[in-house]
Amino acid sequence: MNNKNDGTLENFGYKQELKRALTVWDLIIYGLIFMVPIAPFGIYGFVADISKGMVALAYAIGIIGMIFTAFSYASMSEAFPIAGSVYSYATNGLNKVIGFLTGWAILLDYLLVPALLYVVSAAALSSIFPSIPVVIWALVFIIVNTVVNILGIEFTAKFNKIVLILELTVLALFIVVGIVAISQGVGGAQFSFRAFYDPQNFSLGLVMSAVSIAVLSFLGFDGISTLAEETVGGKKTVGRATVLALIFAGALFILQTWVASMVWPDYKSFTSLDTAFYDVAKRAGGTWLMLTTSLATAFAWGIANSLAAQAAVSRVLFSMARDKNLPPFLSIVHPKYKTPYIATISIALLSAILVIIYSNKIADLTSVINFGALTSFLVLHITVLVHFIKSKSVNIWKHIISPILGFLVIFYVWINLNSHAKILGASWIGIGIIYYIILKFVLKKKVENLDV
Repeated sequence: MNNKNDGTLENFGYKQELKRALTVWDLIIYGLIFMVPIAPFGIYGFVADISKGMVALAYAIGIIGMIFTAFSYASMSEAFPIAGSVYSYATNGLNKVIGFLTGWAILLDYLLVPALLYVVSAAALSSIFPSIPVVIWALVFIIVNTVVNILGIEFTAKFNKIVLILELTVLALFIVVGIVAISQGVGGAQFSFRAFYDPQNFSLGLVMSAVSIAVLSFLGFDGISTLAEETVGGKKTVGRATVLALIFAGALFILQTWVASMVWPDYKSFTSLDTAFYDVAKRAGGTWLMLTTSLATAFAWGIANSLAAQAAVSRVLFSMARDKNLPPFLSIVHPKYKTPYIATISIALLSAILVIIYSNKIADLTSVINFGALTSFLVLHITVLVHFIKSKSVNIWKHIISPILGFLVIFYVWINLNSHAKILGASWIGIGIIYYIILKFVLKKKVENLDV
């Protein structure tokens, strides 16, 4: 008698179509690429300003909060080793309606993230090479990523390793040069622990406000779960990779922001919050280091991060289409490369359209992205509680206390989203509800009538 706990797809009503090739280290690398080891480069100034210079503390609290969400992903990926991430977990752990709406919510994040990454990266390169329009850079990134993703998950994994090595090299370079600058007191640089605790400026409210921004750097570790049907090594592989990737990224975030805060102790003196980190790099090593960190950020977001984002959302579309909740052509798998190539191309086309529309409206595109991710995280924690209470789990910490703590942390961040994000996010959910009603009660009846 088959048991769903053995993790085979057949026991969940699916057949193995995607190629299994990814090890736990491949998944960790994927997760790090998705989160971007140098993510703080782009938002350092904003976190420093809000936290009154205690950037490292904001990231330390952030990782403590997000680790509970990683634990919930680990629990559900072990119970349901299926592609589709939180959509599949909510569908199987709660019910199909909530599962669909959760998948619809995460799509708001996944569908817009690639476009945002392309626009931001292209804008960064355009500032260095002003003769080349933002849209051209973005379209080049889209084409490269689409080809790499279609060629197969193994090719994507190898590409990820190369990009990750380059990112870590730039990060190591900054840290080494920064430490030398601190030891020599360059431009007022000095060793201190004020980035973790400054008694003169400490305020829990201010630090938590900074955490609500810093914690968003961690978004992306959840994308590991979308590759569940392409992994080897058993049903615990995804969970282990999710937790380890989050810990590794968190450690790197804390280290680089601590060094940056010591190189430039006076967080109030930045000429621009947008370029604060690059000013720090320039003080530590000169113009060459500033350009190096700027280019690294552009290519990390435009190639590496968006590559991972495109791969993740294509798997969610594949999974939802396979369940007949989206057009069936999105579930078509390439006969040679064993990748959901139609879904991948569809995301590329959507990203190209969004890039053209929002090339000069980054703020508008950014405002609603986090609504989808945080909303789906809330449902994830509820799913863990409901599923494992029904299963009569005796692991109180893992299946009761941890998801409750995770829910409270994410809810705190969620309520601090701006009203614009909440309004557009709620509108997106409303559209999803209407679409689901039409899909299940109108189109389904028409199909049944045709069959008759």
